[in-house]
Amino acid sequence: MYIGKAAQLSGTTVKAIRHYEAIGLLPAPQRQGQYRVYSAQSVERLMFIKCAQQLGFKLKELQQILQDHPGDVLPWERADQAIAAKKQALATQIATLQKMHEGLQAFETQLKDAQGQYSTPTALLGNKAMAHCTVAMQANESR
Repeated sequence: MYIGKAAQLSGTTVKAIRHYEAIGLLPAPQRQGQYRVYSAQSVERLMFIKCAQQLGFKLKELQQILQDHPGDVLPWERADQAIAAKKQALATQIATLQKMHEGLQAFETQLKDAQGQYSTPTALLGNKAMAHCTVAMQANESR
C-alpha cells in the first residue's frame, strides 16, 4: 500500500510517517518506482508508535526501544522494560501530585479559617504555610 493508505489505516499523517523514517523509527519501505510501498507490519508499527505517544512516550524513548532493531517486528522485551519504567515514573509523579494536592487543601483551609482576622497572608500562616510550600518546592525539584 502507498503512504496515504498507510497513514489512513494507522491514524497518522504522511508527514509523520516521513519523519519516523527520517529518525529511524520506521524502516525505509520498499519502493515501486518513486512511490513508497508499506506492508501491514509497517502499519502495525505506526499504530504502536502512535499509541505509545498517546500514553506519554517521547519519540526519543521510542528510538531507544526500536534502535538496532531492523525490520517490522517489535523488540518485545525492550518494550516491556520501557513500559515498566514509564509506569514507575508515572506512579512517582502521581504520588508527588497527591502530596501537592493535600498541601493545597490544607493551605486553602488555613486561609479560609483566618480570613478577615489578619492583614497579610504571611501573618496568619507563619510556619504552617512554609511546611506546605516546602512540599510543593520538593515536588517541583524532583521533576
